[in-house]
Amino acid sequence: MNDIVQVHHVDASLREAVIALAVQPGQDIFVGTVADSLADVAVCSGSEALALLEKGEVVGYVRIDRTAAALAADALAVDAVALRSFLIDARHQGRGLGTHALGAIAGYVAGRHPDRKRILLTVNVRNEGAIRAYARAGYVDSGTLYHVGSAGPQRVLWSPLPPSNPPETS
Repeated sequence: MNDIVQVHHVDASLREAVIALAVQPGQDIFVGTVADSLADVAVCSGSEALALLEKGEVVGYVRIDRTAAALAADALAVDAVALRSFLIDARHQGRGLGTHALGAIAGYVAGRHPDRKRILLTVNVRNEGAIRAYARAGYVDSGTLYHVGSAGPQRVLWSPLPPSNPPETS
């Protein structure tokens, strides 16, 4: 259980706060806009828009795609969920929330998609801060590069999912 960051579906009550999230200047090239990501989620089957909350306040956003085949054409993509558009709001960066959020996301994905074995993501080779943050959260560099996208080459990183907790029976 992650007590610092909680993961919630973006619904009408969270949408405005999620759209208001912003990253530091220069980071937007790596994550795009939340509004664009939400528009993609609306038309992409298997995508989920998730708000990241600390003490009830929206502090971040992530998009999860049930399939990761678009991110890697190798064995890593099999049984993987794709993590996309991950961001922590600029006002909340530098406090370790990214690492806590990645742990909370892994727990959420393991419970929601128990048939999946790992999370796969791409991170721009120039985004050194994000690469360090993912490494702190236990992500491993696959050694391959993803060359699709306007911001240039991206490293393919992955992390195993924790065992899912079976639903409680009453």
